[in-house]
Amino acid sequence: MKDIFVRFLIGGAVVSLFSLISDLLKPKTFAGLFGGAPSVALASLGLTVFLQGREIAAIEARSMILGAIALLIYASTMSWIVLRFRMSSLKVFLPGLLLWLFGAMGLLVFLGA
Repeated sequence: MKDIFVRFLIGGAVVSLFSLISDLLKPKTFAGLFGGAPSVALASLGLTVFLQGREIAAIEARSMILGAIALLIYASTMSWIVLRFRMSSLKVFLPGLLLWLFGAMGLLVFLGA
C-alpha cells in the first residue's frame, strides 16, 4: 500500500512538472505530448531504481522502449490505412491492436531476450 502511495505522489509531482514545461512550449497541441505517459514512466522508473535496483529498472526501461517502437509502427500503419483507403478509424483500430501486440512481442523476442 505504501508503494502505491509513493508512486502516486512521485507520479503526480512529475506530471505537474511536465505540465508546467508543456505550457511553455508552442504549439499547444504538441505540448500535450509531455503531460502524461513520459512523466509517469520516469516516476515509475525512479521508484523502481530506489526500491528494486538498477537491474530491474533497466529491464523495465528496455520494455518501455520496445513498446514505444511497436506503438510507432502501429500508429504509422493505422494512419496510413485510414488515409489511404478512407476506412473508419474504429474498423482499423481494433484489428490494429493485434499488430501492436505482435509487434511488441516480436521486438521483445528478437531484440530484448
